[in-house]
Amino acid sequence: MNRKQTKAVRVRDVWIGGGAPVLVQGMTKTDTRDVKGTLEEIARYAEVGCEIVRVAVPDREAADAVKEIVRHSPLPVVADIHFDYRLALTVIEYGVDKLRLNPGNIGDRDRVEAVVKAAKVRQIPIRIGVNSGSLEKSLLQGMGRTAETLVASAARHIKILNDLDYDQIVVSLKASDVPTMVAAYRLMAESYDYPLHLGVTEAGTLLQGTVKSAVGIGTLLSEGIGDTIRISLTGPGEEEIRVAWEILKALKLRDRGANLVACPTCGRLQFDMWPVVEELERRLTKVVEPITVAVMGCAVNGPGEAREADVGLAGGKDMGLIYRHGKILRRVEQADMVEEIWKEILAAAEEVRLSGKGAQRSHA
Repeated sequence: MNRKQTKAVRVRDVWIGGGAPVLVQGMTKTDTRDVKGTLEEIARYAEVGCEIVRVAVPDREAADAVKEIVRHSPLPVVADIHFDYRLALTVIEYGVDKLRLNPGNIGDRDRVEAVVKAAKVRQIPIRIGVNSGSLEKSLLQGMGRTAETLVASAARHIKILNDLDYDQIVVSLKASDVPTMVAAYRLMAESYDYPLHLGVTEAGTLLQGTVKSAVGIGTLLSEGIGDTIRISLTGPGEEEIRVAWEILKALKLRDRGANLVACPTCGRLQFDMWPVVEELERRLTKVVEPITVAVMGCAVNGPGEAREADVGLAGGKDMGLIYRHGKILRRVEQADMVEEIWKEILAAAEEVRLSGKGAQRSHA
């Protein structure tokens, strides 16, 4: 697909926009003042594929904690700051890699200018994050809570930074209403070439939030809009990262980890398939190489899907045939299915790793 070309912005050792791969971002759910807990959470995020991480900075104690977090984080760190420009200056001094800050919310021009000056010296980009739940009253009174309002709010903040000769900007326009979110990003992409950070805010629980995010973010990515994504779920942050990668993989924008193909099951099923799929899905979270694994339940579509996969299992009556690269390797009984197919999965992953194709290939 043709992606919209946006300005390139550097965040530590990764690039946002400018044709770079769409990056996966997460946000920690620990109290930032808990340095040890926050770093442990960041490490877990990195393990499942997070590439940029954001931490909340609500007060000076949290800002001071950022110093150690940045020093030890394996990922670029974004400081999320609202209203108090002094917190921004503190985390910039401590080496944070990016700010999430709306300049119109931190007071007079002198305060904004101080933040921008410090950001320029350290070459730190700023993400303007507009949220439908916290729009300016003046805009709401005149326009209501619409896509146009979100864009108008972003435009105000962008102008403040542009007037200070600053353009290392990333923009997000998040709403919990998917059609509003999609319309806002489309309008923004038509008017500006700043990189866009996509998200459906307050998306909800794992099921509802995944569906909303896949529809909203997936729609925009399929149109070539978006440079980073974050899934917002009420639950563990690791699940947000996994969902983000599944969206990117479904659109063939990035490759990381296994693609598990499994039939929905029907009356033709002749073995206990669900426990096999559930156990493989659990184990596959640790596989980073881009391989396809198929688990099929009958002789109608099973052999074809199994042959197309790197590793496949086509089930029969209380048994199955294991395939590797289109060839039948052996017959296995129900009790041995998981362990036997897992051996082939590990071998296929090692084959990919040694080939140099590896994980996280970009189709950008």
